[in-house]
Amino acid sequence: MRILLLIIPVLFTVNSLAQSADSLEIRKIMKQGELFSAAYVAGDYDKMVSIYTRDGKIMPPGAPIIEGHEAIRQRWVLPEGVQVTSHKSTPVEIILTGDDKAYDAGYYEGTTRRTDGSLVSWKGKYVIIWKKEDGQWRMLYDIWNRVD
Repeated sequence: MRILLLIIPVLFTVNSLAQSADSLEIRKIMKQGELFSAAYVAGDYDKMVSIYTRDGKIMPPGAPIIEGHEAIRQRWVLPEGVQVTSHKSTPVEIILTGDDKAYDAGYYEGTTRRTDGSLVSWKGKYVIIWKKEDGQWRMLYDIWNRVD
C-alpha cells in the first residue's frame, strides 16, 4: 500500500509534464501559423516559404499539387497592385503524433484589396500536416478550400 501511495503522485506528475510539453508544442505550431499570416499580409513571400519544409507541398483548390519552395513561392506571389490586407487561421484542433508530426485542422479568413481598390473577403477550411525540421515546426502539407 505504501508503494502504491508513492506511485500515484508520480503518475500524475508524469501525465502533467506530458500535457505541458504537448501544450508547448501546440503553442509553437500556432505561433508559426501567426507568422505565416503576418508574412502573407506583409507580402513577405520568402518568410511564408520558410514556414514550409524543404519538400513541402500545397494543395490549393482546383489546382495540382505544388511542391518545393520555389514553386510554392510562385503560387503565393500576388499580381501587381493586389494586396492581402488581413489573414487569420483559427485551428479547431491540433493533434500531435509523436515528436515530429502534427495535424492541424480549422478555418481561415481574410480580405484582399484588388487593383481597383475594392475589398474582397474570403474564408474557408484547411488541413495542415506539420513536421519538425531543424527544430522548427514547418508545414509539410497545406490543403485548403473556400467556404461560401
